[in-house]
Amino acid sequence: MNLLEEIKESFREGSALTRLIYINLGIFLLVRIVNVFYFLSGSEFPFLEWLTLPADFGMLASRPWTLLTYMFLHFGFLHILFNLLWLYWMGQIFLGYFDQGKLIAIYLLGGITGGLFYVAGYNLFPVFSEIVVDSRLLGASASVIAIVTALAMHAPNHTLYLMFIGPVKMKYIALFSVLMYVIGISSTNAGGNLAHLGGAFWGMVYILQLRRGVDLGKGITHIFSFLKKQLVSKPKVKVSYRKPVDDIEYNRMKNQDKTRINGILDKIGKSGYDSLTKEEKEILFRMGKE
Repeated sequence: MNLLEEIKESFREGSALTRLIYINLGIFLLVRIVNVFYFLSGSEFPFLEWLTLPADFGMLASRPWTLLTYMFLHFGFLHILFNLLWLYWMGQIFLGYFDQGKLIAIYLLGGITGGLFYVAGYNLFPVFSEIVVDSRLLGASASVIAIVTALAMHAPNHTLYLMFIGPVKMKYIALFSVLMYVIGISSTNAGGNLAHLGGAFWGMVYILQLRRGVDLGKGITHIFSFLKKQLVSKPKVKVSYRKPVDDIEYNRMKNQDKTRINGILDKIGKSGYDSLTKEEKEILFRMGKE
């Protein structure tokens, strides 16, 4: 099995978390490789413009798919590295409490909610009025913080051991993160912090509704289950066809078999069973089973 086949098999048989990481990483590599060719040709790289989430309502209306594509898109190496490490770490813990469908639901709907917070914030607050047309959002951060907040709501006392800090409960990690995002709104990454707050809001709402027996991500879960069934390899069944035999041919074959078996029985009567050849013994054995 070559490397490509191994990756395909790992994607097909892996968990929802594995697939999310593969999709993010695959898109990152594809975008960066294509960007190299544009760079060498001296042309401007156009695809980011069509995949990142614009803050402007008019532009978003003409590119509605960006509300989904932005959360799988990264361009900076450190950006995707920290997001995927955080996603892997938190995703592993999340799957210890919930099923894979809920992980997909929180990731997607948390990212969408984060995107809506970003768009709404840039259009509602006067401070962003001069930059709203040129602002773009990309990255999985809002989706990841939705997972973190959901974990903090469901298992607030789950303890993580952080380097140089020691044991810290999940509720404090989420609370500190949200506080930093609020403070960060006045920084150079205001849009990203607004999106993070949207993701955190979704994670909180999702778990609160789940406690009441309402799964807000049920539709996403059903779609994920359907796609998973399509990805599972189905065993190949070999079907052979044989031409039907008519009555005349059937009777002819039966008479041939009868003649052969009579000849074998005569030989046994004259010379004994040991005088039969291997083929004759096999014919006798087969005829005895019919």
